[in-house]
Amino acid sequence: MEPFSCDTFVALPPATVDNRIIFGKNSDRLYDEVQEVVYFPAVVHDNLGERLKCTYIEIDQVPETYAVVLSRPAWLWGAEMGANEHGVCIGNEAVWGREEVCDEEALLGMDLVRLGLERADTAEKALNVIVDLLEKYGQGGNCTEGRMVFSYHNSFLIADRNEAWILETAGKYWAAEKVQEGVRNISNQLSITTKIAREHPDMRNYAKR
Repeated sequence: MEPFSCDTFVALPPATVDNRIIFGKNSDRLYDEVQEVVYFPAVVHDNLGERLKCTYIEIDQVPETYAVVLSRPAWLWGAEMGANEHGVCIGNEAVWGREEVCDEEALLGMDLVRLGLERADTAEKALNVIVDLLEKYGQGGNCTEGRMVFSYHNSFLIADRNEAWILETAGKYWAAEKVQEGVRNISNQLSITTKIAREHPDMRNYAKR
């Protein structure tokens, strides 16, 4: 059987030539889904009372958003992967675990990719953006266009010019692994084990309960 999954990887020095950082992602979404590459410029938002419409829900806007290049399914607001003007790159993967997946409309993992890129100038700041939004708005909703319902939790690979972070989630709970050298990839299963650099403050207590 040929491999069939969605994958994101990063390679950092000393595994790369000339201290380069390499980031890449492939997609296993529906073959007939239109995926587009789009650019959105940086914007200063003067009217912070105006809400931001994501794929399904509206959230608070921030004073400034950075320029981004995104690869996204054409029907939704967010993106599968992208990069911003500060060299931050993010890709996401569908993951499942013991936690039930929420079908109710909230932020999609792809919305969180775009929000992290628009609002953060480093990888760790993007991680902060995503986990704060998870706590406030949650994740959930149909990740496909049409009648088929397909929902999941999300993992993220977030990289900048200096380091990378693996962020894996289940509902509002999350754990993050810091990557400072070598090669790391994520796919459609949870991969962080004991190398946890940051985590949801109640994750361990919840797991024990």
